[in-house]
Amino acid sequence: MTHPHGTSDGTIRWGILGTGFIAGLQTADLRGNGFTVQAVGSRSLDSSKAFAEQHGIPTAHGSYEDLAADPEVDVIYIATPHPMHHANALLALNAGKHVLVEKSFTMNAREAREITDLAASKGLVALEAMWTRFLPHMIRIREVIAAGTIGEVRKVVASHNQSLPTDPAHRLNDPALGGGALLDLGIYPVSFAIDILGAPSRVTASASMTATGVDRQTAAIFDYDGGAQALVDCELDAASANRALVIGTEGWIDIEHTWYNPVPFTVHAVDGSVVERFDEPVTSRGMQYQAAELERLVAAGETAGTILPPAETVAIMAAMDEIRRQIGLSYEADKS
Repeated sequence: MTHPHGTSDGTIRWGILGTGFIAGLQTADLRGNGFTVQAVGSRSLDSSKAFAEQHGIPTAHGSYEDLAADPEVDVIYIATPHPMHHANALLALNAGKHVLVEKSFTMNAREAREITDLAASKGLVALEAMWTRFLPHMIRIREVIAAGTIGEVRKVVASHNQSLPTDPAHRLNDPALGGGALLDLGIYPVSFAIDILGAPSRVTASASMTATGVDRQTAAIFDYDGGAQALVDCELDAASANRALVIGTEGWIDIEHTWYNPVPFTVHAVDGSVVERFDEPVTSRGMQYQAAELERLVAAGETAGTILPPAETVAIMAAMDEIRRQIGLSYEADKS
């Protein structure tokens, strides 16, 4: 089974805003799958030029403003630290560019609404770069659930635990840079739970904090009016297998370790027998699928798809706002 939707005809021209690690991963997946990467922009021209040279990009801009104003660019991928997403996205949208914004989409739901409202008013696409949503195994999992194969979904369980740098000055541990486990790692299980079950009716959360004042490990229970639950957890100083489960009345889906990557999954019946095994390797890292979805939306003249519509991105941020409220984690962006 092939998935041609992970490729591009190259007619839409991409600009890359930010030159960090994640920008490099996305750019490599774009260039490896037929996408046109036209320009890159950084606050430093030297950094921009180095990135352009490394990735074979024609134009290097020494400011985000110059990238946004580039008439040769149609879409801007935003890969700066979380607190900058809001301003960067508004800049790009106001310049008439579609945006693919790294997750977490913003710092809070208010910022997310401002971006999605502006995009809608201008007829532009503002898509959250939750790449996992668009991967072939996730497409298939949604099909399996919709077909009733595992009956009524009762529970989603998902973890994202990693052993990451403990340096207090590192972005992950710095409140000023949107640090903490939730926004960087927890976004994955939170988004997955909302993908499968929708926005929760009630959230119950607890956390342990770092010395720098961000969440070191966070766990939450999502409750739903129909009785379903999601159990989500994240941690930034201890690693785990990072598996996920979707449990239903007629069986369950077991997604293998590092579930948010392109990995196999197995569908089991109630007695444990295997109903389906999905194991389909993906070329590149798998970040090309979200870019293909953005191009599909642009070509169709749509601003909202079904896999991750803007309203759901806002709902995800709102759920994380409620988790943060309960664990006492606030950022500068919450004050405005």
